[in-house]
Amino acid sequence: MSTPENIALRSRNADQLPPAILLMGPTASGKSALALELAERFDCEIVSVDSAQIYRHMDVGTAKPSAEERQRIAHHLIDIVEPHESYSAARFRDDALALMREITERGKIPLLVGGTMLYFKALTEGLNDLPEADPTIRLVIDTMAEEKSWAGLHAELARIDHEAAARIKPNDAQRIQRALEIYYITGKSMSALLSKPKYVYLPYRICSIALATDNRQWLHARIAERFEIMLELGLISELRKLRRSYALDPDMPSMRCVGYRQTWRYLDGEYALGMLREKGVAATRQLAKRQMTWLRSTRNVTWFDCTREDLAEEASRFIQARIERP
Repeated sequence: MSTPENIALRSRNADQLPPAILLMGPTASGKSALALELAERFDCEIVSVDSAQIYRHMDVGTAKPSAEERQRIAHHLIDIVEPHESYSAARFRDDALALMREITERGKIPLLVGGTMLYFKALTEGLNDLPEADPTIRLVIDTMAEEKSWAGLHAELARIDHEAAARIKPNDAQRIQRALEIYYITGKSMSALLSKPKYVYLPYRICSIALATDNRQWLHARIAERFEIMLELGLISELRKLRRSYALDPDMPSMRCVGYRQTWRYLDGEYALGMLREKGVAATRQLAKRQMTWLRSTRNVTWFDCTREDLAEEASRFIQARIERP
């Protein structure tokens, strides 16, 4: 269905749209350092695309930019919700689009930087019409799981949405809960809602780049070094303070973030310090692997080797050619 907004967009030449830069990559690939250089070269403001940096008071374990860096270049979508609160891809898309418009109106270029590929996908490909989470219904489903087990609820899911049940493992409580929640709220299966076409509104000339490397040893060394630095900077004491200040539990989205999940178990006595290091590094490697899987399926992205000494120069030349107006 055509809307006035759609018609207006189609009538404009794509070259007349304002530019926006997307910078993606796995954790520890050097996105933040490159973003600062690019922001200064192209007069950008940075929009964080990071599902962990949104949380206030979670600074060490999320590798947030420093106060000096945030003063040097404006950063957005950092420290916007409390650790006990939730945040969604749909909310990110709304927030990011609003910020992109404001940044453009200030005569600057939005530079979206991060590794949360679901957020990038929501921005560039749109979202299906799925309902927001409902705490009351989730409590009902949790109660049902206590009585019937998650395997039992998986069987119930297979009855109402066999496509979703085929994709979801019988012990995947989080995804079973979400699929049932959607059905109980809408009366329609998640698969049916996901099959509907998505509406995409992104009125920008997008220049998408990704950082990666075939040198796994290099990336793994960076991951190990970064996790060690987090421990030295006080990751354990940070989480200890968070647990005193908020009514948190390990299943909350904030506490499922890599590093915090493992540190929670350390504080509960499940891990010794050496095991915390081992588990934290292993989990971060797995995160990087998942991010790379997402990236490989992402369209219209140009890759750069993050180990290159001239990375900033090469990326800048590429971006300049893409954002220059004819």
